[in-house]
Amino acid sequence: MFEFIDTAITGDQFLLALYDTLIMVSVSLGFGALLGIPLGIVLVLCRPGGILPNGTLHQVLNPVVNILRSLPFIILLITILPVTRWLVGTTIGTPGAIVPLVVFIAPYIARLVESSLLEVDDGILESANAMGASTFQTIWHFMLPEAASSLILALTTATIGLLGATAMAGTVGGGGIGDLAITYGYQRFDAFATLSTALVLIVIVQLLQTFGTRLARRIRRE
Repeated sequence: MFEFIDTAITGDQFLLALYDTLIMVSVSLGFGALLGIPLGIVLVLCRPGGILPNGTLHQVLNPVVNILRSLPFIILLITILPVTRWLVGTTIGTPGAIVPLVVFIAPYIARLVESSLLEVDDGILESANAMGASTFQTIWHFMLPEAASSLILALTTATIGLLGATAMAGTVGGGGIGDLAITYGYQRFDAFATLSTALVLIVIVQLLQTFGTRLARRIRRE
């Protein structure tokens, strides 16, 4: 595929790296959303003045989220290497990158979800309360639909941030596009590897942002 260009990268290597990146992003985003979305909802519910105020729970969860979000991904990745090895049996490659990616993105999603839900007008919540809606019904039928457009944009932002983190995972052999850029572009001074990986990441980010923006706009109109 790239034989006519002065580079050591083969087409198969590039496609495999792209595949690994997409796997890391999709799996990490899935698990991160499963953890982050409920966590964000709990932060909104139990905050002072929330539907189910719980100062103790909020004072426990809030600092944990802040601490995890304050760590740059590369430091977080190195810090939890023992946990990663214990969970998946390795700290390198795609499996070794997924665990720290989930730990990185879950609190990030939680904060984005919290911000989106806090934008819901108090009148919506008052209407739900007047109708006798339960806490679950208030969340499912009032808060989430009202914040749907904002949540789509939040998850789009999280996905793009996650893509950047997968690239950083390449510095410790995490696999994917980042690993290709480090191994060939940086260590072997392969200019084509650096340029091609950068262009691929730019294209993916543009596609993600365009899709997320259009979907959010469509939901807002509905």
